Amino acid sequence: MQTLEGAAHDHRKLMFLATQREEQLALLIGVFREEWAEAAERWQRLPEVDLYRESVGVLARSATRWAGLEPAPEWLADTLSTMVDRAATVGPPNWAARAKRRRAERWAREVVQEIRSGARTPPEGSLARTVAEHLDLEGRLVPAEVAAVELLNILRPTVAVARFIVFAALALHHHPGWAGWVAVDADDRLHFAQEVRRFYPFFPVIGGVATRELEFRGERLRPGQWVLLDLFGTNRDERSWAHPQRFDPDRFAGWDGDPDTLVPQGADDVAHGHRCPGETATVALVVEATRLLSAGLEYRVPPQDLRIGLRRMPALTVDDFTLTDVRVRGGAIVSSA
Repeated sequence: MQTLEGAAHDHRKLMFLATQREEQLALLIGVFREEWAEAAERWQRLPEVDLYRESVGVLARSATRWAGLEPAPEWLADTLSTMVDRAATVGPPNWAARAKRRRAERWAREVVQEIRSGARTPPEGSLARTVAEHLDLEGRLVPAEVAAVELLNILRPTVAVARFIVFAALALHHHPGWAGWVAVDADDRLHFAQEVRRFYPFFPVIGGVATRELEFRGERLRPGQWVLLDLFGTNRDERSWAHPQRFDPDRFAGWDGDPDTLVPQGADDVAHGHRCPGETATVALVVEATRLLSAGLEYRVPPQDLRIGLRRMPALTVDDFTLTDVRVRGGAIVSSA
């Protein structure tokens, strides 16, 4: 979809906007909560928990259930994670990630073909069925290879939210005063999640190609010319954010919702621009993960290197955020408060 423009892009985007429907978001958060609860019971028996890797597994299982594709292949979580982790690498690490991507695309293509033939019957209205049955502007089924890539474009970004879960845990660690507030107040959780997305880096930039000759702030752009949007800089621009280097969730209590100031997943309108259509699901997952971390678990953060290396794309802490002495707080994980 990212390579499309105009009517073709808007038509394909409609398929992805299904992820923003209220019932789809409720399904996603429900399965995420269940998978987290099952994993947390196991975490209590471990000497230490790698929060990033564990979150990847929870999200991969949640994403496949959300799409109507359970059970997921055992290798899928690692493959989806590698596709995200190695997105900005070159050489052998990138080649290895490409090999895993090809395997994932073969699996997704088989899933699409099975749905179309009736050999696999995901629930009516499920995301997998929506993708497999998507028609192009001429009313024809999109090629199975295209549908396979778009199916992965739902699963892979969901797994990528593991980074924001680590950043939420890091924010709670560095700003423990917020833990009590976000454990009980839904508005505070939303403001906290949005500040996590603003403050912590994911991808620093995204690129696009000018489709026509135009001028932007005195710069003339030719058709085909590449342009980079500075996500990290825009999210910390002092013209939009007071004291942008300070972690302050309260700033979102009065935020006007300007889509061109908070741009961790792209800017402009999601329906017609290239802003990520999974942003609503991302916010919902980070909000729920914040609740689960603050109200659902007790744990200790042992000494480790929690610096974020900005040369790593997408960014992550140097260590993968290890937890020890994990204990589940009775009833708090399954609660929807």
